[in-house]
Amino acid sequence: MNDRELKALMIAATSKLTQKDGEWLVPSQSTSKRYKVDPNPTAPQCNCPDFELRQQKCKHVMAVEITIEREHSTTETIDGQTVTTKTTETLKVSYTQDWTAYNDAQTNEKAMFQKLLFELCNGIPEPQQGRGRPRLSYRDMIFSAAFKVFSTMSSRRFMSDLEDAHAKGFVSKVPHFNSIFNYLELEALTPILKQLITQSALPLQALEHDFAVDSSGFSTCQYVRWFDAKYGKQVDAHDWVKVHLMSGVRTHVVTSVEVTSRNIHDAPVLPGLVSDTAEHFTVNEVSADKGYSSRENHEAIASVGATPYIAFKKNATGKVGGLFEKMFHFYSFNRDSFLASYHKRSNVETTFHMIKAKFGSRIRSKGNVAQTNEALCKILCHNICCLIQSMFEFGVEQF
Repeated sequence: MNDRELKALMIAATSKLTQKDGEWLVPSQSTSKRYKVDPNPTAPQCNCPDFELRQQKCKHVMAVEITIEREHSTTETIDGQTVTTKTTETLKVSYTQDWTAYNDAQTNEKAMFQKLLFELCNGIPEPQQGRGRPRLSYRDMIFSAAFKVFSTMSSRRFMSDLEDAHAKGFVSKVPHFNSIFNYLELEALTPILKQLITQSALPLQALEHDFAVDSSGFSTCQYVRWFDAKYGKQVDAHDWVKVHLMSGVRTHVVTSVEVTSRNIHDAPVLPGLVSDTAEHFTVNEVSADKGYSSRENHEAIASVGATPYIAFKKNATGKVGGLFEKMFHFYSFNRDSFLASYHKRSNVETTFHMIKAKFGSRIRSKGNVAQTNEALCKILCHNICCLIQSMFEFGVEQF
């Protein structure tokens, strides 16, 4: 393979080629120009200086040929003649649903959720209390708060469910409905909730080896105001907290999570999510969008023995070296293989959709600590629901 062919592969892999009036517009690698290419098989044409000088295939013609070859081809016979039609439409991938397992999981979910949450909370260590009025145990606090998030109801309407849970022995005492919000304000519950999220994912260790990372916002009841210089006016909007998580691509269980303010960028959070997941799971692949594209993140994923499939920004060249350069060349020259693993990233978007559709996309708490704990409760509830589904679908045993 000569230099022109290598450059043609690079153009086809990283640049946007458009077709207009039978001609292709191919961007130059060194300037802002776009060259017109006629990919006629017998006499291809290009108005770049290289083709005009040599009158032979240039890298732009080769890039168009590579692009055309990647397009989907269909062949049919019309009036005795074979006609080949090429299209670039994306094929829709559909997944089968085990409806028997899904129906069993959904009809038994509420009862099983309480049992599994109770078993998780039983393992919470209870610190000694000093002077003062005896408080409710951490176990009862977290059970009450998580069960309320699961119910998606107001604290007042939720009390009948909590009294029913008390009658079944899941909580030792029914707290006042306002107290549940006070429990979420406790900073001591944050590390406990994170530990419960990790523990709730452990039964799915044998099923999950490929993971995806992303972040999403959960709106709050607070407002933020800023001046929009582009439109010359003040803008009011709901504030939000940002949830960064890593989830398995098969069961959508969350293996590690971090809740931050809305101004925190995605890329610096990835190494922590990867290392937390690798403590309990065998990680083979990690996929993420271009917001996580950096040399440090590639190396962080490789450090746990996994392969990173992170989308590259349009100005990436791979010249930074290391694993980043290797994956960039793999993306450039084996694009189909790269995308087959990269597109597993869509599963983390499904995970966020599952959480928001089932437990709401809004955070009701007002304090920063309470907002973090409420978001963690949503993730914990999601994980328990994933475990229940897997118990019926894959025969997974509980804790």
